[in-house]
Amino acid sequence: MSINSFGRLFRVTTWGESHGPGLGATVDGCPPGVAIDEAQIQQWLDKRKPGQNKYTTQRREADEVKILSGTFEGVTTGTPVQLMIENTDQRSKDYGDIKDKFRPGHADITYYQKYGVRDYRGGGRSSARETASRVAAGGLARAALNTLAPGIEIKGYMTRMGAHEIDRDRFDAAEIDQNPFWVPDAQAAEDWAAYLDGLRKSGSSVGAVIEVVASGVPAGLGAPVYGKLDTDLAAAMMSINAVKGVEIGEGMSAAMLTGELNADEIFMGADGPEYSSNHAGGILGGISTGQDVVVRFAVKPTSSILTTRRTITKSGEETEIITKGRHDPCVGIRAVPVGEAMMACVLLDHLLLHRGQIGENQGHIG
Repeated sequence: MSINSFGRLFRVTTWGESHGPGLGATVDGCPPGVAIDEAQIQQWLDKRKPGQNKYTTQRREADEVKILSGTFEGVTTGTPVQLMIENTDQRSKDYGDIKDKFRPGHADITYYQKYGVRDYRGGGRSSARETASRVAAGGLARAALNTLAPGIEIKGYMTRMGAHEIDRDRFDAAEIDQNPFWVPDAQAAEDWAAYLDGLRKSGSSVGAVIEVVASGVPAGLGAPVYGKLDTDLAAAMMSINAVKGVEIGEGMSAAMLTGELNADEIFMGADGPEYSSNHAGGILGGISTGQDVVVRFAVKPTSSILTTRRTITKSGEETEIITKGRHDPCVGIRAVPVGEAMMACVLLDHLLLHRGQIGENQGHIG
C-alpha cells in the first residue's frame, strides 16, 4: 500500500493498523530547536482518545505517545521524529463473524478489490484509529508553529449533528471545552446529548459538521496555481476517515450570493489591510489574506451500526450483517482534534515553503 505520507517540507508518514501492536507517525522536516516533549503532544491525543464518555466508542486506549527519535535535551534536532502509540485494548474477536462479509459503508470491499487482502480486525489501515497518528504529528506541528509563528491559534468545534445546528447568536468559545461535543453553544450541547443518547441506545449513528478556524495566520502563505493553501487544506480534511465534503469560507453557500455580497471589501487599517467580512475564509487565489482561515468538513454517520443490513461475501453470496463491537455513535466528535491537527500540519508546511522561497513578504502596502 503506497502513499501513506502527506506534506512537502513538513512531511508526515503514518503507519500501523487498528488491531496491530501499535501505530504512529514518522515526521520529516521539522525544524531544529523546537521545544517538545511527550506531554506537549499528549494533551492533543487526550482530546481524541476513545472511551472518555458514553458518546464515543468504549474501546479503552490510553493513546500514550512515545518519542523515539529526533529530539535531544528537550528540543528537535532537525532529524526525523518517530512517534509511537501502542494499542492496548484490541478485541479482534468482535470481528470474527464478519471476516468473509463486507460491511456496507466501510472500505472493506474496495480494499479487497484493490489489494486482494482483507484485514477484518477493525478495518486495519482504513480504521479511524489511524487518526491518532495524525494528532500526534499535529502536536509536533503546533509546537513548531508556536516557535516560528507564535500568533497562530487553531480551534475546532462541531456546528451540526444530524439535523441539529448550533445557534451562531449563542456562539461562546469558552463552551467548546466544557462539553463532550466540542460545541460552542451550551444549549445545543444539552439538546444534542439527549438526541445522541437515544441514537446510541438504539444502535444507530449520525453525521456531523466540524469547523476549524486558524487565527493569526500571516498573509502570503500558499501559491496561486498548484500549491494553493486551500487546495492542501481541502485535501488534508478530505483524507480524514468518513469525511465526505469540505468547504472553505462560505463554501457551497457562496453559490447563493451575489458578487456584491460575496466580495470582502478592503480598507486600510492602522496595521495594514482590513476586510469588511470573511466570505473567502481567509484565502484569496490560494494565498492567505491575514484573516482567519476557516475550513468546514462534513463527516458521514458511523457505518458500524446494530441494524441488520444486506451485503455480500467474498465468494459473492448475498447475506445479512450486523456490526458488533465498540463504535462511535457520532464519529464527528473525535474528528474535531483530528481536523485541528491537519490544519496545524498544513499551515506549518506552507509556512516553511514560504520561508524557503520568499523569506518575508515582498509586497508592502501603505
